[in-house]
Amino acid sequence: ADVEALCGPGAGGLTLLGLAASAPSCRHGPALLFVKTSQGAEEGRRFYACSACRDRKDCNFFQWEDEKVSETRLAAREEYNRTHQPSRTHRQNVERYKNFIVLPLAKRRFCQECQQLLLPAEWEKHSDHQLLCDISTAQLQSPSQLLYPLENKKTNAQYLFADRSCQFLLDLIIDLGFSRVLSVGTPRLHEMIQSKASKEEDFRVRSLLLDIDFRYSQFYTEDEFCHYNMFNHHFFAGEAAHETCRRFLHQDNGERVIMVTDPPFGGLVEALASSFKRLMAMWKSTEKEDPVSQEMPMFWIFPYFFESRILEFFPSFTMMDYQVDYDNHALYKHGKTGRRQSPVRIFTNLTPRVIVLPAEEGYRFCSICQRYVSSGNQHCEICNSCTSKDGRQWKHCFLCKKCVKPSWFHCNNCNCCALPTHACEKAAAGCFVCGQAGHKRSTCPSLSRS
Repeated sequence: ADVEALCGPGAGGLTLLGLAASAPSCRHGPALLFVKTSQGAEEGRRFYACSACRDRKDCNFFQWEDEKVSETRLAAREEYNRTHQPSRTHRQNVERYKNFIVLPLAKRRFCQECQQLLLPAEWEKHSDHQLLCDISTAQLQSPSQLLYPLENKKTNAQYLFADRSCQFLLDLIIDLGFSRVLSVGTPRLHEMIQSKASKEEDFRVRSLLLDIDFRYSQFYTEDEFCHYNMFNHHFFAGEAAHETCRRFLHQDNGERVIMVTDPPFGGLVEALASSFKRLMAMWKSTEKEDPVSQEMPMFWIFPYFFESRILEFFPSFTMMDYQVDYDNHALYKHGKTGRRQSPVRIFTNLTPRVIVLPAEEGYRFCSICQRYVSSGNQHCEICNSCTSKDGRQWKHCFLCKKCVKPSWFHCNNCNCCALPTHACEKAAAGCFVCGQAGHKRSTCPSLSRS
Protein backbone atom coordinates (compact mmCIF):
# COMPACT_ATOMS: atom_id res chain seq x y z
CA ALA A 1 0.00 0.00 0.00
CA ASP A 2 1.17 3.54 -0.75
CA VAL A 3 0.29 6.19 1.81
CA GLU A 4 0.42 8.89 -0.87
CA ALA A 5 -2.18 7.00 -2.89
CA LEU A 6 -4.31 6.46 0.21
CA CYS A 7 -4.07 10.06 1.36
CA GLY A 8 -4.34 11.74 -2.03
CA PRO A 9 -7.23 13.98 -3.06
CA GLY A 10 -9.06 11.19 -4.86
CA ALA A 11 -9.05 8.72 -1.98
CA GLY A 12 -12.53 9.26 -0.65
CA GLY A 13 -12.39 6.09 1.46
CA LEU A 14 -9.70 7.30 3.87
CA THR A 15 -10.44 8.45 7.42
CA LEU A 16 -8.05 9.72 10.09
CA LEU A 17 -8.80 8.03 13.41
CA GLY A 18 -6.21 10.04 15.33
CA LEU A 19 -3.36 9.26 17.68
CA ALA A 20 -3.66 5.87 19.35
CA ALA A 21 -2.16 5.26 22.80
CA SER A 22 -0.10 2.29 21.56
CA ALA A 23 0.88 3.82 18.22
CA PRO A 24 4.27 2.80 16.78
CA SER A 25 6.74 5.59 16.02
CA CYS A 26 8.71 6.69 12.99
CA ARG A 27 11.50 9.26 13.10
CA HIS A 28 8.84 12.00 13.27
CA GLY A 29 7.29 10.63 16.46
CA PRO A 30 4.11 8.56 17.03
CA ALA A 31 2.33 7.57 13.81
CA LEU A 32 -1.32 8.40 13.12
CA LEU A 33 -4.02 5.76 12.76
CA PHE A 34 -6.08 5.72 9.54
CA VAL A 35 -8.75 3.45 8.13
CA LYS A 36 -9.09 2.62 4.43
CA THR A 37 -12.48 1.49 3.21
CA SER A 38 -13.40 -0.03 -0.14
CA GLN A 39 -16.79 -0.29 -1.77
CA GLY A 40 -19.13 -2.75 -0.06
CA ALA A 41 -16.93 -3.15 3.01
CA GLU A 42 -18.60 -2.26 6.29
CA GLU A 43 -15.33 -1.65 8.10
CA GLY A 44 -12.00 -1.01 6.42
CA ARG A 45 -8.56 -2.16 7.45
CA ARG A 46 -6.72 0.18 9.81
CA PHE A 47 -3.11 1.22 9.37
CA TYR A 48 -0.47 3.52 10.85
CA ALA A 49 1.37 6.10 8.74
CA CYS A 50 3.74 9.00 9.37
CA SER A 51 2.04 12.02 10.91
CA ALA A 52 4.24 14.63 9.22
CA CYS A 53 4.73 13.25 5.69
CA ARG A 54 1.97 12.37 3.27
CA ASP A 55 4.49 11.37 0.59
CA ARG A 56 6.26 8.06 1.21
CA LYS A 57 9.36 9.44 -0.51
CA ASP A 58 9.88 11.60 2.58
CA CYS A 59 8.98 8.98 5.19
CA ASN A 60 7.97 5.47 4.12
CA PHE A 61 6.65 4.35 7.50
CA PHE A 62 3.59 2.12 7.12
CA GLN A 63 2.13 -0.61 9.34
CA TRP A 64 -1.24 -2.33 9.41
CA GLU A 65 -2.82 -2.06 12.87
CA ASP A 66 -3.30 -5.84 13.14
CA GLU A 67 0.13 -6.63 11.73
CA LYS A 68 2.45 -8.76 13.89
CA VAL A 69 5.87 -7.09 13.92
CA SER A 70 8.82 -9.27 14.85
CA GLU A 71 11.33 -8.30 17.55
CA THR A 72 14.05 -8.13 14.89
CA ARG A 73 12.04 -5.68 12.80
CA LEU A 74 11.15 -3.59 15.87
CA ALA A 75 14.83 -3.37 16.81
CA ALA A 76 15.75 -2.39 13.26
CA ARG A 77 13.06 0.30 13.25
CA GLU A 78 14.26 1.74 16.57
CA GLU A 79 17.82 1.82 15.26
CA TYR A 80 16.68 3.53 12.05
CA ASN A 81 14.75 6.17 14.03
CA ARG A 82 17.75 6.75 16.29
CA THR A 83 20.26 7.13 13.46
CA HIS A 84 17.97 9.47 11.52
CA GLN A 85 17.76 12.04 14.30
CA PRO A 86 19.95 15.18 14.18
CA SER A 87 23.63 14.46 14.81
CA ARG A 88 23.81 17.06 17.59
CA THR A 89 21.51 17.77 20.50
CA HIS A 90 19.88 21.15 21.05
CA ARG A 91 22.18 21.79 24.01
CA GLN A 92 25.27 21.06 21.90
CA ASN A 93 24.03 23.50 19.27
CA VAL A 94 23.52 26.17 21.93
CA GLU A 95 27.12 25.70 23.11
CA ARG A 96 28.36 25.96 19.53
CA TYR A 97 26.40 29.20 19.10
CA LYS A 98 28.05 30.67 22.20
CA ASN A 99 31.46 29.89 20.68
CA PHE A 100 30.39 31.22 17.29
CA ILE A 101 29.05 34.57 18.53
CA VAL A 102 32.37 35.56 20.15
CA LEU A 103 34.33 34.99 16.92
CA PRO A 104 35.48 38.07 15.01
CA LEU A 105 33.35 38.80 11.94
CA ALA A 106 36.02 37.51 9.55
CA LYS A 107 35.85 34.05 11.15
CA ARG A 108 32.07 33.64 11.11
CA ARG A 109 31.07 31.26 8.34
CA PHE A 110 27.88 29.40 7.39
CA CYS A 111 27.79 26.33 5.14
CA GLN A 112 24.89 26.63 2.71
CA GLU A 113 25.09 22.98 1.67
CA CYS A 114 25.05 21.57 5.21
CA GLN A 115 22.88 24.41 6.54
CA GLN A 116 24.98 24.94 9.64
CA LEU A 117 27.16 27.49 11.39
CA LEU A 118 30.86 26.59 11.17
CA LEU A 119 33.55 26.95 13.80
CA PRO A 120 37.14 27.50 12.51
CA ALA A 121 38.15 23.90 13.26
CA GLU A 122 35.44 22.70 10.83
CA TRP A 123 36.40 24.87 7.85
CA GLU A 124 38.63 22.29 6.17
CA LYS A 125 35.87 19.65 6.20
CA HIS A 126 33.60 22.07 4.32
CA SER A 127 36.27 23.58 2.05
CA ASP A 128 34.58 22.42 -1.18
CA HIS A 129 31.11 23.59 -0.07
CA GLN A 130 29.32 26.84 -0.80
CA LEU A 131 29.99 29.10 2.18
CA LEU A 132 28.69 32.43 3.41
CA CYS A 133 31.34 34.50 5.17
CA ASP A 134 31.33 37.44 7.59
CA ILE A 135 28.02 36.44 9.20
CA SER A 136 26.74 39.52 11.02
CA THR A 137 24.73 39.69 14.24
CA ALA A 138 21.76 40.90 12.18
CA GLN A 139 21.96 37.73 10.07
CA LEU A 140 22.12 35.57 13.18
CA GLN A 141 18.97 37.28 14.43
CA SER A 142 17.21 36.43 11.14
CA PRO A 143 17.98 32.72 10.65
CA SER A 144 15.05 32.27 8.25
CA GLN A 145 17.05 34.44 5.82
CA LEU A 146 20.12 32.20 6.18
CA LEU A 147 18.36 28.83 5.99
CA TYR A 148 16.93 27.42 2.79
CA PRO A 149 13.12 27.06 3.16
CA LEU A 150 11.85 23.49 3.17
CA GLU A 151 9.32 23.65 0.34
CA ASN A 152 7.88 20.14 0.01
CA LYS A 153 4.15 21.01 0.02
CA LYS A 154 3.18 17.66 1.54
CA THR A 155 5.81 17.62 4.30
CA ASN A 156 7.05 21.01 5.45
CA ALA A 157 5.83 23.68 3.00
CA GLN A 158 7.92 26.22 4.83
CA TYR A 159 6.56 29.41 3.32
CA LEU A 160 7.68 32.43 5.30
CA PHE A 161 5.65 35.53 6.14
CA ALA A 162 6.44 38.63 4.12
CA ASP A 163 7.59 41.56 6.27
CA ARG A 164 4.24 43.30 5.66
CA SER A 165 2.20 40.45 7.13
CA CYS A 166 4.69 39.71 9.89
CA GLN A 167 4.76 43.33 11.05
CA PHE A 168 0.95 43.51 10.89
CA LEU A 169 0.62 40.42 13.09
CA LEU A 170 3.10 41.73 15.64
CA ASP A 171 1.48 45.18 15.77
CA LEU A 172 -1.92 43.52 16.21
CA ILE A 173 -0.62 41.30 19.02
CA ILE A 174 0.81 44.34 20.83
CA ASP A 175 -2.35 46.43 20.32
CA LEU A 176 -4.45 43.61 21.77
CA GLY A 177 -2.32 43.60 24.92
CA PHE A 178 -0.56 40.23 24.57
CA SER A 179 2.93 39.92 26.00
CA ARG A 180 3.73 36.29 25.11
CA VAL A 181 3.39 34.49 21.78
CA LEU A 182 3.44 30.71 21.36
CA SER A 183 4.76 30.64 17.78
CA VAL A 184 3.79 27.27 16.31
CA GLY A 185 5.44 26.96 12.91
CA THR A 186 5.92 30.74 12.56
CA PRO A 187 9.73 31.22 12.63
CA ARG A 188 9.72 34.65 11.01
CA LEU A 189 7.30 36.10 13.56
CA HIS A 190 9.42 34.55 16.34
CA GLU A 191 12.65 36.06 15.04
CA MET A 192 11.06 39.48 14.62
CA ILE A 193 10.01 39.36 18.28
CA GLN A 194 13.43 38.10 19.39
CA SER A 195 15.24 40.77 17.38
CA LYS A 196 13.12 43.62 18.79
CA ALA A 197 13.51 42.29 22.33
CA SER A 198 17.31 42.35 21.98
CA LYS A 199 17.38 45.91 20.65
CA GLU A 200 14.61 47.72 22.54
CA GLU A 201 14.71 47.77 26.34
CA ASP A 202 11.02 48.64 26.69
CA PHE A 203 9.86 45.87 24.30
CA ARG A 204 8.01 43.41 26.54
CA VAL A 205 6.74 40.76 24.11
CA ARG A 206 8.37 37.32 24.33
CA SER A 207 8.03 34.29 22.06
CA LEU A 208 8.54 30.52 22.21
CA LEU A 209 8.97 28.83 18.82
CA LEU A 210 7.63 25.30 18.31
CA ASP A 211 8.78 23.97 14.94
CA ILE A 212 9.70 20.70 13.22
CA ASP A 213 12.74 22.33 11.59
CA PHE A 214 15.57 21.41 13.97
CA ARG A 215 17.99 23.77 12.19
CA TYR A 216 16.61 26.59 14.34
CA SER A 217 18.23 24.97 17.39
CA GLN A 218 21.51 26.46 16.12
CA PHE A 219 20.23 29.97 16.87
CA TYR A 220 17.91 29.68 19.89
CA THR A 221 18.23 28.40 23.44
CA GLU A 222 16.09 25.63 24.89
CA ASP A 223 13.84 28.30 26.43
CA GLU A 224 13.30 29.94 23.02
CA PHE A 225 12.81 26.94 20.70
CA CYS A 226 11.32 23.45 21.02
CA HIS A 227 11.65 20.82 18.30
CA TYR A 228 7.97 19.96 17.80
CA ASN A 229 5.72 18.08 15.37
CA MET A 230 2.37 19.87 15.17
CA PHE A 231 0.66 16.89 13.51
CA ASN A 232 0.98 14.56 16.50
CA HIS A 233 1.80 16.97 19.39
CA HIS A 234 5.23 15.40 19.72
CA PHE A 235 8.09 17.15 21.54
CA PHE A 236 11.27 15.49 20.24
CA ALA A 237 13.23 16.37 23.41
CA GLY A 238 10.61 14.65 25.55
CA GLU A 239 9.36 15.79 28.94
CA ALA A 240 11.96 18.57 29.28
CA ALA A 241 10.67 20.40 26.19
CA HIS A 242 7.06 19.72 27.20
CA GLU A 243 7.77 21.35 30.55
CA THR A 244 9.42 24.34 28.81
CA CYS A 245 6.22 24.90 26.84
CA ARG A 246 4.03 24.44 29.91
CA ARG A 247 6.06 26.96 31.92
CA PHE A 248 5.85 29.48 29.10
CA LEU A 249 2.05 29.15 28.90
CA HIS A 250 1.67 29.39 32.68
CA GLN A 251 3.67 32.59 33.16
CA ASP A 252 1.61 35.43 34.64
CA ASN A 253 -1.00 32.83 35.58
CA GLY A 254 -1.70 32.10 31.91
CA GLU A 255 -2.71 35.68 31.12
CA ARG A 256 -1.76 37.73 28.04
CA VAL A 257 -0.58 34.77 25.94
CA ILE A 258 -1.70 34.01 22.38
CA MET A 259 -0.93 31.09 20.08
CA VAL A 260 -0.10 31.95 16.46
CA THR A 261 0.22 29.05 14.02
CA ASP A 262 0.90 28.80 10.29
CA PRO A 263 0.72 25.08 9.37
CA PRO A 264 1.62 23.55 5.98
CA PHE A 265 -1.45 23.94 3.77
CA GLY A 266 -1.29 20.29 2.71
CA GLY A 267 -1.59 19.11 6.31
CA LEU A 268 -4.58 17.24 7.68
CA VAL A 269 -6.87 19.68 9.52
CA GLU A 270 -8.05 16.95 11.92
CA ALA A 271 -4.49 16.20 13.06
CA LEU A 272 -3.63 19.89 13.44
CA ALA A 273 -6.81 20.60 15.41
CA SER A 274 -6.07 17.73 17.77
CA SER A 275 -2.59 19.09 18.54
CA PHE A 276 -3.84 22.65 18.98
CA LYS A 277 -6.48 21.46 21.43
CA ARG A 278 -3.76 19.72 23.42
CA LEU A 279 -1.75 22.94 23.56
CA MET A 280 -4.90 24.75 24.67
CA ALA A 281 -5.45 22.12 27.35
CA MET A 282 -1.87 22.65 28.54
CA TRP A 283 -2.63 26.37 28.91
CA LYS A 284 -6.00 25.73 30.53
CA SER A 285 -4.40 23.65 33.28
CA THR A 286 -3.12 26.90 34.80
CA GLU A 287 -4.20 27.11 38.43
CA LYS A 288 -6.37 30.19 38.21
CA GLU A 289 -8.50 31.51 41.05
CA ASP A 290 -11.59 31.01 38.91
CA PRO A 291 -11.61 28.13 36.43
CA VAL A 292 -12.04 29.46 32.90
CA SER A 293 -14.09 27.90 30.16
CA GLN A 294 -12.77 29.98 27.28
CA GLU A 295 -10.12 28.84 24.84
CA MET A 296 -6.59 30.17 24.74
CA PRO A 297 -6.52 33.13 22.31
CA MET A 298 -5.34 31.94 18.91
CA PHE A 299 -4.56 33.00 15.34
CA TRP A 300 -4.68 30.04 12.94
CA ILE A 301 -3.37 31.14 9.53
CA PHE A 302 -4.76 28.97 6.72
CA PRO A 303 -6.44 29.25 3.26
CA TYR A 304 -10.06 30.43 3.29
CA PHE A 305 -11.33 27.29 1.53
CA PHE A 306 -10.63 25.33 4.74
CA GLU A 307 -13.10 27.49 6.67
CA SER A 308 -15.76 24.81 7.11
CA ARG A 309 -13.19 22.25 8.27
CA ILE A 310 -11.66 24.59 10.85
CA LEU A 311 -15.09 25.63 12.16
CA GLU A 312 -15.99 21.96 12.50
CA PHE A 313 -13.29 21.60 15.16
CA PHE A 314 -13.35 25.16 16.52
CA PRO A 315 -16.93 26.51 16.25
CA SER A 316 -15.95 29.68 18.13
CA PHE A 317 -13.55 30.76 15.37
CA THR A 318 -14.20 33.51 12.81
CA MET A 319 -12.34 34.06 9.56
CA MET A 320 -10.88 37.53 9.05
CA ASP A 321 -10.57 39.16 5.62
CA TYR A 322 -6.90 40.07 6.01
CA GLN A 323 -4.81 38.54 3.22
CA VAL A 324 -1.59 37.00 4.55
CA ASP A 325 1.24 36.95 2.03
CA TYR A 326 4.60 35.16 1.85
CA ASP A 327 8.07 36.04 0.59
CA ASN A 328 8.90 32.74 -1.07
CA HIS A 329 5.52 31.71 -2.49
CA ALA A 330 5.01 32.13 -6.24
CA LEU A 331 1.40 33.31 -5.90
CA TYR A 332 0.63 34.39 -2.33
CA LYS A 333 2.08 37.88 -2.52
CA HIS A 334 0.60 41.28 -1.72
CA GLY A 335 -0.64 43.43 -4.56
CA LYS A 336 -1.93 40.67 -6.82
CA THR A 337 -5.52 40.94 -7.99
CA GLY A 338 -8.42 38.68 -8.92
CA ARG A 339 -7.74 34.98 -8.53
CA ARG A 340 -4.05 35.70 -7.95
CA GLN A 341 -4.74 37.24 -4.56
CA SER A 342 -3.50 35.33 -1.56
CA PRO A 343 -6.21 32.95 -0.28
CA VAL A 344 -4.58 32.79 3.16
CA ARG A 345 -6.57 34.23 6.05
CA ILE A 346 -6.50 34.55 9.84
CA PHE A 347 -8.92 32.36 11.81
CA THR A 348 -9.36 33.48 15.40
CA ASN A 349 -11.44 32.95 18.52
CA LEU A 350 -11.07 36.61 19.52
CA THR A 351 -14.02 38.98 19.10
CA PRO A 352 -13.92 39.99 15.39
CA ARG A 353 -14.46 43.72 16.00
CA VAL A 354 -11.18 44.01 17.95
CA ILE A 355 -9.16 42.77 14.95
CA VAL A 356 -8.48 46.14 13.30
CA LEU A 357 -7.37 45.77 9.67
CA PRO A 358 -5.33 48.52 7.95
CA ALA A 359 -7.45 51.16 6.19
CA GLU A 360 -4.52 52.08 3.92
CA GLU A 361 -4.81 48.60 2.37
CA GLY A 362 -8.51 49.06 1.65
CA TYR A 363 -10.07 47.36 4.68
CA ARG A 364 -13.13 49.00 6.25
CA PHE A 365 -15.41 48.35 9.22
CA CYS A 366 -18.88 46.89 8.59
CA SER A 367 -21.12 48.21 11.37
CA ILE A 368 -23.71 45.47 10.73
CA CYS A 369 -21.28 42.52 10.80
CA GLN A 370 -19.20 44.24 13.48
CA ARG A 371 -15.92 43.33 11.84
CA TYR A 372 -13.38 44.69 9.37
CA VAL A 373 -13.75 43.50 5.78
CA SER A 374 -11.94 44.00 2.46
CA SER A 375 -13.05 46.80 0.14
CA GLY A 376 -14.62 44.36 -2.34
CA ASN A 377 -16.58 42.49 0.32
CA GLN A 378 -19.96 44.21 0.07
CA HIS A 379 -22.69 43.53 2.63
CA CYS A 380 -25.53 41.40 1.24
CA GLU A 381 -28.86 42.53 2.66
CA ILE A 382 -30.47 39.17 1.86
CA CYS A 383 -27.78 37.07 3.59
CA ASN A 384 -27.33 39.86 6.14
CA SER A 385 -23.59 39.32 6.00
CA CYS A 386 -20.42 40.36 4.17
CA THR A 387 -20.23 37.13 2.22
CA SER A 388 -17.10 37.32 0.05
CA LYS A 389 -14.29 34.92 0.92
CA ASP A 390 -11.71 35.77 -1.74
CA GLY A 391 -11.73 39.59 -1.73
CA ARG A 392 -13.95 40.00 -4.81
CA GLN A 393 -17.56 41.16 -4.60
CA TRP A 394 -19.83 38.11 -4.62
CA LYS A 395 -23.37 38.02 -6.01
CA HIS A 396 -26.53 36.61 -4.49
CA CYS A 397 -28.24 33.62 -6.14
CA PHE A 398 -31.92 33.49 -5.23
CA LEU A 399 -32.19 29.84 -6.31
CA CYS A 400 -29.22 28.71 -4.18
CA LYS A 401 -30.31 31.16 -1.45
CA LYS A 402 -26.74 32.30 -0.86
CA CYS A 403 -23.99 34.47 -2.34
CA VAL A 404 -21.60 32.88 -4.84
CA LYS A 405 -18.42 33.84 -6.70
CA PRO A 406 -18.95 36.45 -9.45
CA SER A 407 -17.79 34.02 -12.17
CA TRP A 408 -20.37 31.37 -11.23
CA PHE A 409 -23.80 30.92 -12.80
CA HIS A 410 -26.76 28.82 -11.77
CA CYS A 411 -26.92 25.47 -13.59
CA ASN A 412 -30.41 23.99 -13.82
CA ASN A 413 -29.01 20.50 -14.44
CA CYS A 414 -26.95 20.55 -11.24
CA ASN A 415 -29.42 22.78 -9.39
CA CYS A 416 -26.55 24.86 -8.01
CA CYS A 417 -24.12 27.56 -9.06
CA ALA A 418 -20.86 26.61 -10.76
CA LEU A 419 -18.41 27.80 -13.41
CA PRO A 420 -19.93 27.94 -16.92
CA THR A 421 -17.35 25.36 -18.08
CA HIS A 422 -18.15 22.76 -15.40
CA ALA A 423 -18.97 19.20 -16.54
CA CYS A 424 -22.59 19.02 -15.42
CA GLU A 425 -23.40 16.05 -17.64
CA LYS A 426 -21.27 13.84 -15.38
CA ALA A 427 -23.05 15.11 -12.31
CA ALA A 428 -26.40 14.34 -13.92
CA ALA A 429 -25.27 10.82 -14.86
CA GLY A 430 -24.07 9.97 -11.37
CA CYS A 431 -20.47 9.45 -10.26
CA PHE A 432 -18.10 12.33 -11.05
CA VAL A 433 -15.17 9.91 -11.55
CA CYS A 434 -16.58 7.25 -13.91
CA GLY A 435 -19.93 8.79 -14.93
CA GLN A 436 -21.91 5.72 -13.90
CA ALA A 437 -25.17 6.01 -11.94
CA GLY A 438 -25.92 4.36 -8.63
CA HIS A 439 -22.98 5.58 -6.57
CA LYS A 440 -21.01 8.70 -5.70
CA ARG A 441 -17.35 9.59 -6.11
CA SER A 442 -16.39 8.50 -2.56
CA THR A 443 -17.50 4.90 -3.22
CA CYS A 444 -16.48 4.64 -6.88
CA PRO A 445 -15.15 1.14 -7.80
CA SER A 446 -12.50 2.82 -9.95
CA LEU A 447 -10.99 4.45 -6.85
CA SER A 448 -11.09 1.18 -4.93
CA ARG A 449 -9.24 -0.61 -7.73
CA SER A 450 -6.62 2.12 -7.97
